[in-house]
Amino acid sequence: MSKKKVYASLEIADQEIRLVVLEIFDGRYNVLRTESVECQGVVKQKIVDEANVVTSIRQAVTNAQAALGYRIERVLLAIPSVNVQRNNQKIHVMVDDGTKSIRLFHIQQGYNKAIQRRVSDDVEFVNANRVLYIVNDEEIRKVPVSKNAEDFYMDIDLLYADKETIYSYARCVEQANLEILDLCLDSYAIAQQAAVLVQSYDRLMIQVDLEEEHCTISLFQKGRMMNTITLETGYMSFIEDLQKEYALSNAVSYRLLQNVLTSDVEEAKDIIVYIEQKEDTRIEITEKQLVQSVLPKMQAWIDQVNDACDPIVKKAKSRYLLTGKGANISTFKELEKKFNADARVYEEMNMGARSGAYVCCLGMAYAWNEINEIRHSDKISVNNNELEASIDTIRAKTKANEDGNFTKKLKNVILTERD
Repeated sequence: MSKKKVYASLEIADQEIRLVVLEIFDGRYNVLRTESVECQGVVKQKIVDEANVVTSIRQAVTNAQAALGYRIERVLLAIPSVNVQRNNQKIHVMVDDGTKSIRLFHIQQGYNKAIQRRVSDDVEFVNANRVLYIVNDEEIRKVPVSKNAEDFYMDIDLLYADKETIYSYARCVEQANLEILDLCLDSYAIAQQAAVLVQSYDRLMIQVDLEEEHCTISLFQKGRMMNTITLETGYMSFIEDLQKEYALSNAVSYRLLQNVLTSDVEEAKDIIVYIEQKEDTRIEITEKQLVQSVLPKMQAWIDQVNDACDPIVKKAKSRYLLTGKGANISTFKELEKKFNADARVYEEMNMGARSGAYVCCLGMAYAWNEINEIRHSDKISVNNNELEASIDTIRAKTKANEDGNFTKKLKNVILTERD
């Protein structure tokens, strides 16, 4: 029987900490728990209040542990796509043990050699971008264990990110008494979950990750992440005028954005969609008022994205994919045609995590499972003994219920026959 692998993915996002706990069993991914905790310690992807971030991480972990019944000891950590750099290497590996058969340690040898390469002093290695194998002049994507060859090449593309950002994010996790199982760029993790890497073999893929305070645009081509840029405009800017006028909280403002149900100002009705009674004032916002304030700013943001990506779109066949928490704003489905190329809004369909906010956390598990074919680590995120005890308890309860149900059914059959 396959061993259950339970992983916890952590994203320190704009104004919130996101945690997803999932299991990989027999090749299937099952979400066990999602947590989202408000956090005021991050501004524009920078840690400004370390203590606040640490407290929020601990709260998210505590909430998940209480629901699951076992401790979370280590996490997969998302790293913001800040100052991203690529490095490509072609590593020659000799199969010189006399077997002429590629073994896992040969592949690990080539991978470890590649990741030792330093690109510059201000960045650190985060994760592999793409690994291809050239065996007997044949290009292979899967790990070529047991292939016969005297030597082979590994075409390894690596991703690096801002050193200061990595250290500050990692320090918060460690101060929350968690180990870091692995790092992954947030843009790459999203691309794994949303199948952007696969789609990029047919066309240029422009991934747009829209969050509260910023937007990360990433370009993918032939299964690799090529480049990223950050726009300092998030979805909260769409409603900033109403937010300032009525002193609305971020949570209320986001809910209002989700209630923008039309992309046509003329269709908006003069009906009240939000009421709030404060000490000395009563707030009433109509659908027309909301649409008239928000839609022009959404269109302006799309124009900003179009301008930034115009050289790419003119170069080759391209497609936009909108993800992130901002993708939950339903009106974007009607605004897809406003982009200067084919555009889609990604809808997460994974049971238990149907929100654009969790796409990154889900993708980190995919990325880890893929690279772990090389690293071959048996570590999981939770306490293994407590996990096994929890599974045994569930099995015992299930068996007891099944036995009890059978006894009740048998008793009912006997009583029926007597009657």
